[in-house]
Amino acid sequence: MTAKFDPFGARDVFSTSEGDLGIYRIRKLQEAGLGDIDKLPFSIRILLESVLRNCDGYIVSEDDVKLLAGWNPANPVASEVPFMPARVVLQDFTGVPCVVDLAAMRSAMQRLGGDPAKINPLIPVDLVIDHSVQVDKFGTQQALEENVALEFHRNKERYEFLRWGQKSLKNFQAIPPNVGIVHQVNLEYLAKGVFLRQDEKGTVALPDSLVGTDSHTTMINGLGVVGWGVGGIEAEAVMLGQPIYMLTPQVVGFELTGKLGAGVTATDMVLTITQILRKEGVVGKFVEFFGPGVSHMSLADRATIANMAPEYGATMGFFPVDSETLNYMRRTGRTAGEVERVERYTKELGIFRTDEMAPNYTSLVRLDLSTVEPSLAGPKRPQDRVPLKSMQSEFKKSLVTSPNERGFGLAEADLARTAKVEDNGNSSTIGHGSVVIAAITSCTNTSNPSVMLAAGLLAQKAAAKGLTSKPYVKTSLAPGSRVVTDYLERAGLMDSLEKLGFNLVGYGCTTCIGNSGPLPDPVANAVTSGSLVASAVLSGNRNFEGRVNPHVKANYLASPPLVVAYALAGTVDIDLNNDPIGTSSDGESVYLKDIWPTNEEILETMEKAITPEMFQARYNSAYESNPNWNAINVPDSELYTWDGSSTYIQEPPFLDDVKETVDPIESISGARVLALLGDSVTTDHISPAGAIAKDSPAGKYLMEHGVEPVDFNSYGSRRGNDRIMHRGTFANIRIRNRLVPEKEGGWTKCFVNGETMTIFDAAEVYKTEGTPLVVIAGKEYGTGSSRDWAAKGTFMLGVKAVIASSFERIHRSNLIGMGVLPLEFPAGSSWETLGLTGEETFDIYLSDDLKPLQQVTVSAKNANGEVTTFDATVRIDTPVELDYYRNGGILQTVLLKLLKDAK
Repeated sequence: MTAKFDPFGARDVFSTSEGDLGIYRIRKLQEAGLGDIDKLPFSIRILLESVLRNCDGYIVSEDDVKLLAGWNPANPVASEVPFMPARVVLQDFTGVPCVVDLAAMRSAMQRLGGDPAKINPLIPVDLVIDHSVQVDKFGTQQALEENVALEFHRNKERYEFLRWGQKSLKNFQAIPPNVGIVHQVNLEYLAKGVFLRQDEKGTVALPDSLVGTDSHTTMINGLGVVGWGVGGIEAEAVMLGQPIYMLTPQVVGFELTGKLGAGVTATDMVLTITQILRKEGVVGKFVEFFGPGVSHMSLADRATIANMAPEYGATMGFFPVDSETLNYMRRTGRTAGEVERVERYTKELGIFRTDEMAPNYTSLVRLDLSTVEPSLAGPKRPQDRVPLKSMQSEFKKSLVTSPNERGFGLAEADLARTAKVEDNGNSSTIGHGSVVIAAITSCTNTSNPSVMLAAGLLAQKAAAKGLTSKPYVKTSLAPGSRVVTDYLERAGLMDSLEKLGFNLVGYGCTTCIGNSGPLPDPVANAVTSGSLVASAVLSGNRNFEGRVNPHVKANYLASPPLVVAYALAGTVDIDLNNDPIGTSSDGESVYLKDIWPTNEEILETMEKAITPEMFQARYNSAYESNPNWNAINVPDSELYTWDGSSTYIQEPPFLDDVKETVDPIESISGARVLALLGDSVTTDHISPAGAIAKDSPAGKYLMEHGVEPVDFNSYGSRRGNDRIMHRGTFANIRIRNRLVPEKEGGWTKCFVNGETMTIFDAAEVYKTEGTPLVVIAGKEYGTGSSRDWAAKGTFMLGVKAVIASSFERIHRSNLIGMGVLPLEFPAGSSWETLGLTGEETFDIYLSDDLKPLQQVTVSAKNANGEVTTFDATVRIDTPVELDYYRNGGILQTVLLKLLKDAK
């Protein structure tokens, strides 16, 4: 938006080679005695610039500016900050439902008598199609071509719909499939560092900032860009001119000193930082990195750390702009004018970092990088770091550890189980820990040339010694952008990777999000028949249960070179520091240290192999680079023509009953528990993701509509169809509903008939009875990716409230955005300590004068008539969130506002 007035006299100009540009000087606030701006964390300064520039006395008030300018590091005032990002970034899994909702809003606007053309993004929106490619084919030169062909076959309807959006919606661009992963494309191309806008006085510069519909949007923090992941429904509100309302954040300063030692990768560093910050407790906070270690760190390494902010729980992992930022922009082909603008503007505004600058932080954490050691993380969570030297012993320990403590609960008698993989006359024996997937994948590491080239160099050394990957390992290489294969080829390393089976399978987010594709039948059969705890090793950021592949229980995050190493070893039940990784062609034992590249080799290869021209050549043609995409022909129309027979795109029911007058908030009475859950239930557990099982409600629905199992595709690819997503909510094969402790997966007990049935089927029974539902959970409910369908599906099941010990930030917000009430148990309490079993009937006492963070009474009556009463905190944190809840959700709120403004 453009500021209507400038109450603090902050608008000024500064000179560049492009001419004079406007700037809102935050130091004016220091001169006015409103705060010590020079001591604010850099991330807070950027938020402050936004509220200062957008101060209009209505959406952003003068008090908003004053409160943020006076940010107190020890105890920030718990006020809401209305943040107006410069742009929005989408990926196609989460972007499709965003565009579906915009199309549905256009249809609803027409039904209400308004102008559908009023529904458009009001700020730039970039969608990168990167989450739809699946690793069906691997280990051959044809894998890429065949996977891309399958991708377009499966996603024809989705891609036609996105092409309609590209043509019909203003301020909306789509980067076609097979270009790269959204976060790497954002880092290498979309991000500008500084954007230009027009206000009533001319052109004004502003910091690049964004929200994205993927939790790893934070990767851009490595470039000094403020941004984080939000749910799709939040992103839609931002697209439509609404600010992100957030409580003033605490900012944890993370001081980095020293340098990484020999043989230690950026992945090892980020897994260490993730473990430290998870233990520190930074959920809902900003983390800002500083210190001499930052100055010695490449921007790709910074981006690797920033990428993992969701894994350590922070809203952001921020690295301010400095000289390395400018160097990276030059190295990735940005123009001289763009780089000069970033340098001039950030220095003028006071957000250009030097080692001498020392902001005040809420708290401090420190790490000497020289103490980092080679590591993995797993087998079920990214914060559970395992030193490489302890990997074998820790894996063995996990086999016998209880599932409640993130183990596998095997009995001693089960530990020796093995199975034969019989494939075309060849036979291999596998056991617990056998690596059946080794994937170089995901944005975390494929954006970082140091670890990608390290993987190539290790492959080169291994191939030279005659080593090969084990035959039962599904190997894959899915780079984050085409530039990666350009520099691997220029360095002469692609051939070696291919010799070990790491052929190119696609440019996109594959194994890390569950698009690993099926295991070969002989391997899957062996894992199943032997009841084996098979393993995956992937260079990703997520390894939650059930995410990577339904046949794989132990999932370990690792650097790309370690992914290659474990493909050679074929098992995680090995001590790679002391045991041979294989036998050379001349019969000699080969150890990991024999093939591990030196830091000097990696640096020398980077300097020779990577040029700015590579980035310019690839991204200058990004929008037209896919002929299959260019060939999609759709009609121009303001309204999307919904096809009732489509199994990919359907008009969702969220706006079917929207009306101009809003009903008052009322109590929730006679609610039954749909699911009783423990701690750390992730959005992967809640939201439909991965493969669609044939015997699941979603699978049955597809077969009823003429879709054969071979064409099911993934839940993510069908996010534009609420009928599929509704049926897949809480259907994860690893979720544990305590109402049916004897079963694993999406099952529950239905109290209408006493039967055990799928959660979807039970919800349908309750719907027929007119019974509202609640979900009861433990700590950190909703941890993980910003999956809007975790909230949308919850709403569609008929859940009116979720009562948990604590919530992860994004999912709590998304629940409110769908009109579902988040409630927290009293501090120090849980459903266990209150003696709840989930078999009670719940009443939640609400009224139309509900306030943010209010205490409300909840009563739970068991079958004997005994009542447990407790006060729960309404986790609606701001008045704006209360408006969303009152109106039934964000979409309804925005639609009614646009309708009112048009009349």
